[in-house]
Amino acid sequence: MNDNENKVETEGFSLKALQAGDPEEFSRLVDTYSLKIYRLATKMLSHQQDAEDVLQETFLKAYRGIKSFDGRSKLSTWLFRIATNEALMLLRRKHPETVSIDEPVETEEGEQEPVQIIDWCCLPEGELLSEEAQKMLDSAVQMLPESLRVVFLLRDINDLSTRETGEVLGLSDTAVKTRLSRARLRLREILSTYYGERVYALRQSQQEGLVGSSATGGKKLFLHPRGKTDDE
Repeated sequence: MNDNENKVETEGFSLKALQAGDPEEFSRLVDTYSLKIYRLATKMLSHQQDAEDVLQETFLKAYRGIKSFDGRSKLSTWLFRIATNEALMLLRRKHPETVSIDEPVETEEGEQEPVQIIDWCCLPEGELLSEEAQKMLDSAVQMLPESLRVVFLLRDINDLSTRETGEVLGLSDTAVKTRLSRARLRLREILSTYYGERVYALRQSQQEGLVGSSATGGKKLFLHPRGKTDDE
């Protein structure tokens, strides 16, 4: 067994069986990665039917190309590369005006700092993890330029390493880190409007509670960052 076969074996698959056309082994491969690839395609394309087309085409190409797969990358990385290319091709066919993954994302004036970043760490965890918040995040991801969106989805949503993300997209580690940093910054800027309203409402509610306590003759409480009062 060579090093490339070892790499595949660590993922729980037999490269020899896959390349020999073993239907059960390939079925296990599909079962293992179909959901992850479908989610990636859905978030890249924002359309269920398009995502299903990408999923089907990914495994068709994988089945046809498995004999030439050299095993120098993980099977998952190879599949994500196929799926990403399929999604990008579909996206560009439908929206030819979109930015290429290989094009620089800077404007002529250079990368601009966000106008305003809201610190929403004080919001309850339930609100941050709510269904509405998840939908807002999905919408924010769709607002990212294509070159930033795909890096964010692979690295932060699908948990690929920096090196694996670079392998999928043909980028250096430095380029992946730079684009991921920009993607996160832009997402924070986009989400600042959404969460800023909730932070403001929370602070207003807290202030009204303090005023009400004072107005009724009670002891006025000043909240510390950890939620403790001056009396504690």
